[in-house]
Amino acid sequence: MNDANRDRQSRSKTLEFGDEELIIRQRYETLSIVNDVLIGIWFVVGSVLFFFEPLVYYGTWLFVIGSVEMLIRPVIRLIRRIHLKRLKGGSGSSVETSHDF
Repeated sequence: MNDANRDRQSRSKTLEFGDEELIIRQRYETLSIVNDVLIGIWFVVGSVLFFFEPLVYYGTWLFVIGSVEMLIRPVIRLIRRIHLKRLKGGSGSSVETSHDF
């Protein structure tokens, strides 16, 4: 084996996910996507309501709701991380990325 192949093999990683872990990840990802869509809806509708003076009050409330939804996003990630940690019994490292939902 030449040095290039050895170097490539040393950098490659094998990831092993159980069926249950994949299901948990998919559920939390779906929950996160739904949350993000709701955030977008609250802010878009709230922004439109600001164009009409009598509806500014309701637009403000939609902005508050959207802000609360933004706080829910990291809570979803934290709960998912705890759930996966318990599934693995606290051992092993879970694969997380900076762009993770």
